[in-house]
Amino acid sequence: MTMASICLTCPGLGFSRSTPSKRTRHMAKYEKQIYLTQPTIKATTTYASTVRRSANYPPSLWSCDYLQSLTNNYVGEKYETRSDTLKECVRMLISNGTVVEDPLSMLELVDDLQRLGISYHFKEEISSVLKMIYIYHFKANENWNKSKLNLKALGFRLLRQHGYHIPQEIFEDIKDENGNIKANVQEDIVGMLNLYEASFLAVEDEKILDEAREFTNIYLKEKLEKKNTGNESMLMLISHALELPLVWRPPRFEAIWFIEAYKSRSDMKPLLLELAELDFNIVQGIHQEDLKYLSRWWEALGWNKKLSFARDRLVESFMWTVGVSYQPSLGVLRKNMTKLISLINVIDDIYDVYGTLDELEQFTDIVRRWDINAIEELPEYMKICFLGFYNTINEMACNTLTNQELLIKPCVEKMWVEYCEANLLEAQWFNNGYTPTLEEYLKNSCITISLPVIISNLYFFTSNIGEAPSQNIVQCSSLILRLADDLGTSMAELKRGDVPKSIQCYMHETGASEEKARGYIKNLIVDTWKKLNKERITLSSQILVECATNLGRMAQFTYQYADVFGSPDDWYKSQEISLIFNPKS
Repeated sequence: MTMASICLTCPGLGFSRSTPSKRTRHMAKYEKQIYLTQPTIKATTTYASTVRRSANYPPSLWSCDYLQSLTNNYVGEKYETRSDTLKECVRMLISNGTVVEDPLSMLELVDDLQRLGISYHFKEEISSVLKMIYIYHFKANENWNKSKLNLKALGFRLLRQHGYHIPQEIFEDIKDENGNIKANVQEDIVGMLNLYEASFLAVEDEKILDEAREFTNIYLKEKLEKKNTGNESMLMLISHALELPLVWRPPRFEAIWFIEAYKSRSDMKPLLLELAELDFNIVQGIHQEDLKYLSRWWEALGWNKKLSFARDRLVESFMWTVGVSYQPSLGVLRKNMTKLISLINVIDDIYDVYGTLDELEQFTDIVRRWDINAIEELPEYMKICFLGFYNTINEMACNTLTNQELLIKPCVEKMWVEYCEANLLEAQWFNNGYTPTLEEYLKNSCITISLPVIISNLYFFTSNIGEAPSQNIVQCSSLILRLADDLGTSMAELKRGDVPKSIQCYMHETGASEEKARGYIKNLIVDTWKKLNKERITLSSQILVECATNLGRMAQFTYQYADVFGSPDDWYKSQEISLIFNPKS
C-alpha cells in the first residue's frame, strides 16, 4: 500500500434528490482525486499575544483516581467457561436452523446476533447461513415475487451488509398499477420497518429504494403518532429507527440499547440474552483495563493541567474508540486511536480557539520541520504541546519499527503536516473574515475533521490490521463525519469565534435560510452514504474500513442534537456510564 493512496484531501460527495443540478454544480469540481497543496491567504490582521479566545469548556467528568479504581467482577475461569458453553449452544442453534424451509427465522436470528453485539463470535456460521439463503432464495429471480415483504427486506439488508449486491428490483411488486402501496404490504408493519432500514443501504441511482425510504418514513411516523402498532415493543423499535437508522448507528451502542429492548420481546431467546449480557460485561472489563492504561498515559502527558484552555476529554475520546472498534482483540488499536484523538482535540483547540495567527504559523512550520530543537521559538504552551505530540508520535513510530521492522515516520509526519496546514488555512480564513465557498470549505475541512490522519496513523502504527481502506472510503467517511459534526456543533463554534461551517457557507453562497441549508446538508449525508455503501460491498469485514465507517457513525450518534463532546450533557454522560462503567444485569 503506497502512502499516496491514503494521503488525501476530501472532496464533497452526493447529489440532491430535490435539486440535482445545484448539488452537482457544487460537487462536480472536486469529485476527482485531489492531491494539491492547500492554498494560503495572507492575513491582513494579527492578534496581540495577550488576546486569547476561550471556548469555556467544562472540566472532565472523570478523575484519574476514579478511573484507576475501576474493577470488573466478570473475570476468571467461571465466566469464561460459561461464555464458552453459551457460545456452543448458539452454534447448535444456528446449525439446527432450516435455511431452505424457514429462511426468515434464520435471518432474524442473524439480525438479533448482530444487534446484541455477539455476532463476532459466529462469523463463519453466519457467513455460511447467508450464503445458503442467497443461493436458495435470492439468486434466482423467479423466487422474488413469491417472497413476503419481511423476508425480502430483512434479507436485502443483511445480504447487502455482508457483500451480496441484491438488486433493488426485488421490491418492484410492492406497488399496484396505480403506484400505491398494496394493502397486504401495508398490513405487514414488521416488513415495512425492515424495508425502511433496508432503504439506507441504497447506492446511487436506486430510485426504488429512495421511494421506499420516503413512503416507509411517512408510514412509520403515522403508526408512531397513532400508537397503532399492536405492542409496545414495536413502538420502541419504530421510534428508535426513525431517530437514526440502524446502518448509521455504532454497533456497540446499538447493543447497549438492543439488549434492553430484546428483554421485552415475546419471542426473546433466554440463551441469546444471557450470552449478550455476559459477553458485554466481560468485554467491558477489557475496555476498563484499556482506559486505566490510557488514563495513566494522559496524566503523565500533563496536558490536562498545563493546557487547561483545551478539551480534557480522555474518556469521551476512548468512548469514540470503543464505538469504532469494541472487539477484545483490538486493544492495541483502541489505545493508539485514543491517543491520536486526544492529541487532535488539543491541537484543534489551539488552531481554532487559543493560538494567535503568528503563533499558529510558527507551530505549523515546526511541524513541517519536525525539529524538536526549534521549539524555543514557540510560546510556552506550544512548547508543551509540540513536545508531547512529538514524543507520542515518535514513540508509536519506534514501536512500529521494532515490532514490524517498518520505518514509517516520514509518511506519518507528512499526514500531520497536511492536517496542521489545513487547520492553519482555517485560521487564516477566520482572521481575514473570509467565508469560503462550500466547495473550498469541504475540501479543506474533510482534512481538519482528522479522519484521514487517524486512519493513516492507525494503518502504520497497528500491526496485523489488514489493508488500508481505499481513498473513496476515507473521503466518504470524512465527509459524513464533517457534516454530522457541523450540524451539531456549528452554532457553539460560531459563538466562540470560528470559521463558518458547511451550513453557513451554503447560506452565504446561495442565500438560503438556515432551515434549508440544514436540509441540504442532511441530504448530502444521505447521498454520501450511498457512495460509501457502494464502496463497502465486499470490504465491510476489513478492520480499517469498519473503523472509518464507524467514525462517521459515531459523529451521527454524538452530534444528533448538540456539541455534547465539547460540553457533555446528562444524556452523553449516561451513554459513557452504560458503555464503560456499568455492567449489564
